[in-house]
Amino acid sequence: MSKGFPNNFLWGAATSAYQVEGAAYEDGKKASQQDIINKENYTKRGFATADIASDQYHHYKEDVALMKEMGFTTYRFSIAWSRVFPDGVGEVNEAGIQYYRNLIDELLANGIEPIVTLYHYDLPWALVEKYNGWLSREVVKDFAYFARYVINEFKDKVKYWTTINEQSIIVQYWTQKCYIPEELRDNNQLRYQINHHMNLAHAIACKLVHELVPGGLAGAAIGYSPVYPLTSKPEDVMAAQNAHDLRNAFYLDIYFKGFYTKSALIYLEEHGLAPVIEEGDMELIKEGYSDFLALNYYASECAKACPMEEGKEIRYSGVNWSGKKGDMSGFETHPGFYEMCKNPNLDTTDWDWAIDPTGLEYIFRDIYTRYNKPLMVTENGMGAFDTLTEDGRVHDDYRIKYLRDHIEAMHRAIDYGVEVLAYCPWSAVDLLSTSNGVKKRYGFIYVDRTDDDPKECARIRKDSFYWYKQVIKSNGADL
Repeated sequence: MSKGFPNNFLWGAATSAYQVEGAAYEDGKKASQQDIINKENYTKRGFATADIASDQYHHYKEDVALMKEMGFTTYRFSIAWSRVFPDGVGEVNEAGIQYYRNLIDELLANGIEPIVTLYHYDLPWALVEKYNGWLSREVVKDFAYFARYVINEFKDKVKYWTTINEQSIIVQYWTQKCYIPEELRDNNQLRYQINHHMNLAHAIACKLVHELVPGGLAGAAIGYSPVYPLTSKPEDVMAAQNAHDLRNAFYLDIYFKGFYTKSALIYLEEHGLAPVIEEGDMELIKEGYSDFLALNYYASECAKACPMEEGKEIRYSGVNWSGKKGDMSGFETHPGFYEMCKNPNLDTTDWDWAIDPTGLEYIFRDIYTRYNKPLMVTENGMGAFDTLTEDGRVHDDYRIKYLRDHIEAMHRAIDYGVEVLAYCPWSAVDLLSTSNGVKKRYGFIYVDRTDDDPKECARIRKDSFYWYKQVIKSNGADL
């Protein structure tokens, strides 16, 4: 039955500005909240700061040449708001926007289609200081100012725009993805308030793309996992439905239907967690429709029934900081609704993320059936401890296996009629992991640095580099 990948299918990879660029305070750029959060992570856990990251700011021509060598036809990256507007608003930083002009021109000169993300966690620190960033509705207006400038600047060169990266993950891990003052960290309603402000920002960005970009397409890049029931007991199946509604549908229904999933909203209202919605908000959200959905898929999730019990409280997802299997600091719990748990049927990465290629096929089929919109993958990959051998090689067959299995799953979904535009695994080059420093590596290209020592950030092709080159050359036929 195999139909093969479409002739115009886009193959590439992804990064984000603060995780790859470095030059955090160069050429007029000021701090983003991620620069501050990563400084704290360095002090607490010894993970690298974002000051240098993978130094793509100074290596972008070399990196684009390596992408060209691999055969990339697309590259998904983000634009750092604080590089373009160091104070969030006001005067544009000419040197900052020039960097992105140079990068986009370099990509286009090499036949690589840019997929631009407007926001990837890195809010200008000036706006955190001014009004606590995304906690304030003020940010929506300032985001619109930034988005209008950037979209207008590149309207003739960029067709695909992703708005905000991983709103669902921001709700789960809000203190890693946003700077939240210590005294507000127990107020879980604010997670959903931030998300509501992001929904307004997303809608505005979509409207701007439709208004300014000839033939432009806009959509969110969402961190997305299918939720399986732990067993076939009806109460576990119901828990998985509840988890799907709050963790998945709650975001996608906004993007494609213009309203919050009723079951999830009722749950949030009953527990004092629902966002404050002002007059006109939902009309704006409806107007800012999405043309496609970009998926960041790494792992599937599992849920079980969670009866109301004395002393059981709402808890959000834990983190594995160490890279030792089993070190996960706990699972999300919503008493009376669902509890997330380990899936006993799946192996995991060293960071306790379930390895589940079939889950990718499942979400493609499920989302396409529900919303009938084109999909693309803007992240998918395996974080691992890579070893640089004495002869300067990196043998990452585990990564090749992971990606091969996921490409096969994507292919099966395409065979069943799902419209998939692009595959951009995480990541093009090794970069700074949001919660695990640089020792957790994802790239096709090894960046020679450690958490403590940035060295020269030399680029070294991994085995996966040569493998992916062959995949692209064959349009996915040779895996």
